[in-house]
Amino acid sequence: MSNVIYKVENHIAYVTVNRPEVLNCFNYETLIELQAAVEAIYTYQDIRVVIFTGAGDKAFSAGVDLKERKTLNLVQVRRNAKVIRDVFNSIAGLPQPTIAAVNGYALGGGFEWLLSCDFAIAVEEASVGLTETSWAIIPGAGGTQRLPRLIGETKAKELIFTAKKVTAKEALDLGILLKVVPRSRLNAACEELAADMMQNGPVAIKQAKYAITHGMNTDLQTGLAIEAKAYELTIPTEDRIEALNAFSGRRKPQFSGQ
Repeated sequence: MSNVIYKVENHIAYVTVNRPEVLNCFNYETLIELQAAVEAIYTYQDIRVVIFTGAGDKAFSAGVDLKERKTLNLVQVRRNAKVIRDVFNSIAGLPQPTIAAVNGYALGGGFEWLLSCDFAIAVEEASVGLTETSWAIIPGAGGTQRLPRLIGETKAKELIFTAKKVTAKEALDLGILLKVVPRSRLNAACEELAADMMQNGPVAIKQAKYAITHGMNTDLQTGLAIEAKAYELTIPTEDRIEALNAFSGRRKPQFSGQ
């Protein structure tokens, strides 16, 4: 059985880490499979939104597979640390909007997986936390960098230094989650967000994501230059002309992503 399930339906890629018996923890094989799925999504132009989740109803992911980690030598530990870092960087670098459907625990590397996505929607029972310092290590797959940028330095330091887990409601209040929903509504809520985005120009969405992602950590003038360059790429598209024609014809535009 595959550790990662990947399918595409109606312009949405669904990627599921499929190890519910171990709370969807990441072992080396799972990370390699996840990276392969992400690389396939990157090159598949017909995909407009990506939804990531974990199998079962207990965990999005509880992080790295500690049972595997205990069997590894130092070289293998460093290898795994690099692979998980690379995978989450690849997810963060996807041109399409990404949604984490958080169906339970998102701890350690599982939380870092969430943080590499553009949006996170969680069930009411979910809890999240960067728990690495309780294992005498630090978040090593983006947590020390993405969390403070999302919620501020002081609060991020508190969560990381104390290894504290927070509830879905607390994570929502901190701005980690976009929305908290009943379990029965999780898939629908993610697909509704995807549908809201997919009614707009696919090239425009990708360029807007690029401008925000690459501009937010620069000075204003550099960010404005990045925005201008991204805007230029939308001007020659067929979709821009389609939007104008649809407006003139008082109809809904039909975007092709061209």
